[in-house]
Amino acid sequence: MQTPSDRHAYPSHWEADVVLRDGGTARIRPITAEDADRLVSFYEQVSDESKYYRFFAPYPRLSAKDVHRFTHHDQVDRVGLAATVGGEFIATVRFDRIDSRGMSASAPADEAEVAFLVQDAHQGRGVASTLLEHIAAVARERGIRRFAAEVLPANTKMIKVFTDAGYQQKRSFEDGVVRLEFDLEPTDRSLAVQRAREQRAEARSVQRLLTPKSVAVIGVGRTPGGVGRSVLRNLREAGFTGRLYAVNSAFEQGTEVDGVPAYRSVRDIEETVELAVVTVPAERVPQAVDECGERGVLGLVVISAGYAESGPEGRERQRELVRQARSYGTRILGPNAFGVINTSPDVRLNASLAPHPPERGRIGLFTQSGAIGIALLSGLHRRGAGLSTFVSAGNRADVSGNDVLQYWYEDPDTDVALMYLESIGNPRKFTRLARRAATAKPLVVVQGARHSGIAPTGHAVQATRLPHATVSALLRQAGVIRVDTVTEMVDAGLLLAGQPLPSGPRVAILGNSESLGLLTYDACVADGLRPAPPRDLTTGATPADFRAALAEALSDESCDTVIVTAIPWVGEDGITASPETLAGELHAAATGCPAKPVAVVHVELGGLAEALAAATRTRPDAPAPAPAPGSEGYAHRSRPAERPPTPTAATEGEPAARPGEAAAPATGAGAAREAPPEAAPEATPSPAHPHRIPAYPAAERAVRALAQAVKYAQWRREAKEPGKVHEYEDIDESGTARRIDELLAAQDDPRGATLAQADARELLGRYGIDVRDALPAPDPDAAVTAARALGYPVALKTTAPHLRHRADLGGVRLDLADEEQLRRAYAELTRAFGKPAELRPVVQAMAPRGVDTVVRAVIDPAAGAVLSFGLAGAASELLGDTGHRLVPVTERDAGALVRSIRTAPLLFGWRGSAPVDTPALEELLQRVSRLVDDHPEVVTVSLEPVVVAQRGLSVLGASVRLAPPPARDDLGPRSLPGY
Repeated sequence: MQTPSDRHAYPSHWEADVVLRDGGTARIRPITAEDADRLVSFYEQVSDESKYYRFFAPYPRLSAKDVHRFTHHDQVDRVGLAATVGGEFIATVRFDRIDSRGMSASAPADEAEVAFLVQDAHQGRGVASTLLEHIAAVARERGIRRFAAEVLPANTKMIKVFTDAGYQQKRSFEDGVVRLEFDLEPTDRSLAVQRAREQRAEARSVQRLLTPKSVAVIGVGRTPGGVGRSVLRNLREAGFTGRLYAVNSAFEQGTEVDGVPAYRSVRDIEETVELAVVTVPAERVPQAVDECGERGVLGLVVISAGYAESGPEGRERQRELVRQARSYGTRILGPNAFGVINTSPDVRLNASLAPHPPERGRIGLFTQSGAIGIALLSGLHRRGAGLSTFVSAGNRADVSGNDVLQYWYEDPDTDVALMYLESIGNPRKFTRLARRAATAKPLVVVQGARHSGIAPTGHAVQATRLPHATVSALLRQAGVIRVDTVTEMVDAGLLLAGQPLPSGPRVAILGNSESLGLLTYDACVADGLRPAPPRDLTTGATPADFRAALAEALSDESCDTVIVTAIPWVGEDGITASPETLAGELHAAATGCPAKPVAVVHVELGGLAEALAAATRTRPDAPAPAPAPGSEGYAHRSRPAERPPTPTAATEGEPAARPGEAAAPATGAGAAREAPPEAAPEATPSPAHPHRIPAYPAAERAVRALAQAVKYAQWRREAKEPGKVHEYEDIDESGTARRIDELLAAQDDPRGATLAQADARELLGRYGIDVRDALPAPDPDAAVTAARALGYPVALKTTAPHLRHRADLGGVRLDLADEEQLRRAYAELTRAFGKPAELRPVVQAMAPRGVDTVVRAVIDPAAGAVLSFGLAGAASELLGDTGHRLVPVTERDAGALVRSIRTAPLLFGWRGSAPVDTPALEELLQRVSRLVDDHPEVVTVSLEPVVVAQRGLSVLGASVRLAPPPARDDLGPRSLPGY
């Protein structure tokens, strides 16, 4: 539909789908000459007041000259963008480059005048704010650094759009007009504003799917059975609080299906439909989407299969489905989705294929796989755990885990987030969102298909060159609790949802089995915890003995958490004690010290399993005895609250507090939805509700979950003070930028190239990174000349790719004290490995002795800039002992990176060796981080080896690769993934 512009090819990369403030979507694209009719129609729907605000005078209609001007742009000095829904304009924005006098101009003028017009029906949806982000990015790309706008004082909405954007501004008032000028360089505040808007919009789009007031199921069969009929039944049986409609083109008007009004089409439903669940065959889905779009349905859950998971034809069908839905401003969950569940008593939504919705709880669950979703729902139900919300995204063609994470971040009903991911479509964004979410509530992630090297069928993902271990390390750095199996995910989730965060790694162990206690002790040591010797209560211990021992352990200031181990016991009269009795005693003891977490390890023998299974299947609307530690569920424990639990707690799937037991202030893992991420407290009160003691059938599982909680709590404490990105006065940022432009301009390959050694040394030197000179030695005489210039002693080494950095192969000769030794070494190298032309020998001055390390930075297309560190040689190459951090790194990050590798003790005086200068190493890491962060054209830096001595360090080898930066990055305007 678009045509080339007057001066520039149509910039298709400016096109973007965006989520607006209310959760709906719009498409932003350049305005072209073919949009004349759309522009006229759009203008006719704008009120006279809005036209007055735009043109400062009554302007009832556009002249032919106006239409031509507003639809013909050179895409350089004059640019216009439109926001569209259903192919029609809902808003426009344009800029015209001007000079210092305010007259039309061309480059190198770097200022432009900007103006907006938003259709009245769409004002208040955040359209203008979103357009400003995109037009500012376009302007920066075209060399414009500053916008000017003239606004009438009464146009307070537009003034607010500019003032709230976060850019540095100048404001003046002249001739009855407010003139605003602002730089377009992103600032910390503008980025914070942009991301806050992104969070609200994407969270709202998920909220539309989870809290509808009306649901239509499209594809309900006339006879029992089938997917559509099953979804309708599940909605009814869950007690959905809104209106339900059944849709099938074969229905007769005015009929009902299972008591639900039936219609031939969504168009026939007079009331507003907020959510449609589509279950018709794939070939009939486009018709259903069109009907929903025309009817104004807010969200779609597409359960229908036959899309990208079925092959190339299905993949194209999936792309068209997304394009079609977005054209109506609607978001899609799916296709091939399992559905959504919201257990809130205000909604009670089960728009899924799960016949039995989970009980109400504080855990949010997201899966991409329907099969895994079924297994997790079943497993959580068996263990007595409740959910707040459940989302299974299927092929996640549109709504993804990132969107759900945005929703959970502020959701007061979710304390812990569990995510099963088979792929991460945007790792850079996911890491950013996860870091923010983790400051408020735990996020537990298990990633499937991590070793296959390919994305699951049906998933569109960005290609990444990073190995899975690196991605996992980056997620952990962001506060994500990474586990390997869904069992570990559930184990960790139960502990985090039911217990406060541990204040440290010290563990007390008590129980009635010495052997089980010792197994638990060993597991604690293996997972990095600090257990005290187990306390054996003997097999004759009664539930009252357990209560007394647990109360004593919890009151001991030398422990941070307690693990109770239990096996079945028999009283003196030969009667087996009731497991419910033990659960009650443990609950009573734990209530007395609510600040420390408690977990139970049990061995299921005899009738214990049956008793516990019955206890964990208690109905949510009736109080019941607490499960004992033999269960894989919980022993009840009141989590401290600011006020006593109200009767509604029991109706939400959580039994009320035991009579006579007071509740104290909350200290649990779920916390701080209101505070900004950087100020999120370690533990803040959540709504009053009792919590439970988790029980595990194996010591290793309980300890692993506890160890994850300890590490997460430590991360959260450290996240309060993340450190600062150091500013070095000797860094030449502007000079480096100019030099990079010169080097790129001199390259023939548009994909970029690796710099020559001299250019790499110069570029690194501008950031205070000194690389020792290495002089070429094509023959023995040249080697001697180089040594004289550098001064003895010297090193002679080959730079051939197959021998580079391989001292173990003999390609390096060190401590050559004079000419005789140098010539002898030269002859030995050429005799052993080949001719000088093949070896490319160089001579380098000897560096002080130390530990050889490697520092690398790479720009990954999916994950962003990553800084890596390890020891040189086999440690990092063979064993994979390498640490990673996302750029930019703070001083705290740099210190943690140095200490993150297993061989770090070699840097700190292992076995009596002298410690090396780690502060100098940390400074080097920060300088490399600054280089790649300041200049996205620097796509690879490799410093090898970096010899860290007792005082100072020496960079002996360096490689730098430059490439043109991407048109858009994570600092660009918000947009949905393209299709």
